[in-house]
Amino acid sequence: MRILFVCLGNICRSPMAEGLFRREIERRGLEGLVEVDSAGTGSWHIGEPPDERAQRAIARRGVDISHLRGRQVKRPDLEAFDLILAMDRENYADLLSLADDAQAERIRLFLDFAPGAAGQEVPDPYFGGEEGFEHVLDLLEQAAAGLADFVEEELRRRGRLRAES
Repeated sequence: MRILFVCLGNICRSPMAEGLFRREIERRGLEGLVEVDSAGTGSWHIGEPPDERAQRAIARRGVDISHLRGRQVKRPDLEAFDLILAMDRENYADLLSLADDAQAERIRLFLDFAPGAAGQEVPDPYFGGEEGFEHVLDLLEQAAAGLADFVEEELRRRGRLRAES
């Protein structure tokens, strides 16, 4: 299964989501069954590492995202990924503008996977302080766990995982 996280510049929210979800997949022993990536709808930060504040905040939670580099989402991504997860409604609308009808079905808000947060947005912490990054990480961790539950069920449905006894 292939999952793409998308925000505006691919230097704060989507790389943090990618890092947290990778950790969740590793905890569940699914790393060979799930491919994860992130991208931005904008082109400002192509090739750049994640924002220093994002790196510091997520490192305090035991995750290293320093190796990631910003990239812009492209039309072929919409075909290549099973799920494309937008951080906010603007990202969602930008993705839909690139998508055909079949691809649009793969695009969702990431917080749809967080218990009690369906339809909500992950706020952009870029222009705020350190506490904004911590709040975003709390939301992303909840959504990552819910997404991992969904992925496990989907892999079982596809016959890639055995049903638990």
